[in-house]
Amino acid sequence: MEISEAQKLIDNWIKTMGIRYFNELTNTAILMEEVGEVARIMARQYGEQSFKKSDTEVNLADEMADVLFVLICLANQTGIDLTEALEKNMQKKSIRDAERHKNNEKLK
Repeated sequence: MEISEAQKLIDNWIKTMGIRYFNELTNTAILMEEVGEVARIMARQYGEQSFKKSDTEVNLADEMADVLFVLICLANQTGIDLTEALEKNMQKKSIRDAERHKNNEKLK
């Protein structure tokens, strides 16, 4: 699926199943909540924290999809074409970091 297709799919879902978008501030708070859920899983699965009994049914892929869903909602609400934004961001990074990581002793 292309990013533009995902933006259209989610916009259609919101308008039919979700009734309407939550306002931007609410969606920003929801995004932070979803990122926190990803962080919780990462800390337990790849970090030093242990899982609790209530964590037995966690699904990292599903939580990451929740983050993406809300991020796409915010992009739709604010008129951002995520394909264009990502392309510009990658160009910026490619110019800015052309030699940066190659010359980073910590990465060798």
